Amino acid sequence: MPESVEAVEMQAALLRLRRTSGLPVAFGGLLSDSRHTRIAEVNGARTAALRGLVISSGSGLGGKSMALSRPCAVTDYHSSRRISHEYDTAVAAEGLRSVVAVPVVVRREVRGVLYGALREPLTLGDRTFDAAVAAARDVEQALVVRDEVRRLLAASRPEPDAPGAAEAAGAAAWEDVREAHRELRALMPKVLDPALRDELLAVCGRLASATGAREPGAPEVRLAPREIDVLACVAAGATNAVAADRLGLRPETVKGYLRSAMRRLGAHTRLEAVVEARRAGLLP
Repeated sequence: MPESVEAVEMQAALLRLRRTSGLPVAFGGLLSDSRHTRIAEVNGARTAALRGLVISSGSGLGGKSMALSRPCAVTDYHSSRRISHEYDTAVAAEGLRSVVAVPVVVRREVRGVLYGALREPLTLGDRTFDAAVAAARDVEQALVVRDEVRRLLAASRPEPDAPGAAEAAGAAAWEDVREAHRELRALMPKVLDPALRDELLAVCGRLASATGAREPGAPEVRLAPREIDVLACVAAGATNAVAADRLGLRPETVKGYLRSAMRRLGAHTRLEAVVEARRAGLLP
């Protein structure tokens, strides 16, 4: 894909870290293998010394943070006896002194590390630690979403030689298809990567039309994306309150989308709306 998590969510997290903490420099990256993180994104640097640096687990401040799976900080990087000094040249080139490192952890697995730094040897306070941890949590959430999207995309792709969905699956399998469609649509607003969003939309479209073309005689209806999201939740048996929680909306907003969808579909009940949406090829 043209833009990776590092280029989208990581950049956004580093920018937020600088804004909320006041630290002039922030940088970070994700694991390139089981023991190494590559610094892929740098914000506020004066040189290119940090970009591309490969951090080994246990080495330096970031490597220590990765190995311990917890935030670590030093007041003066170069004189600190609490860390090893494999990366002193790059740190000195950028003029960094006080540094905090926070691991990115998803399901108890370290996936990367974020740093914030000052060019003065000052003790970092709770506000700075909290901002760094919050930035790491942002990246963690983005990775959780990305992992779930990939799982659902993989589950929604049939084998190359598999017959059509209607012939290949029974009622239980169809429920899986419908649940995958609902979950993908609910995740879409959380995905910042435009290429991945386009892929999600395409997959949702294929899932929605998996039974074939629009039924003969069914009206051609266009619904707004959020109206389809709400109907997908309703089709799974969700109440307005549950749908609101899943979609990150207010219950009143869900009710408004549902009323609008029912009006467009010519439906008088929630169940009728779901049936008509399926007839129109908008839901699987």
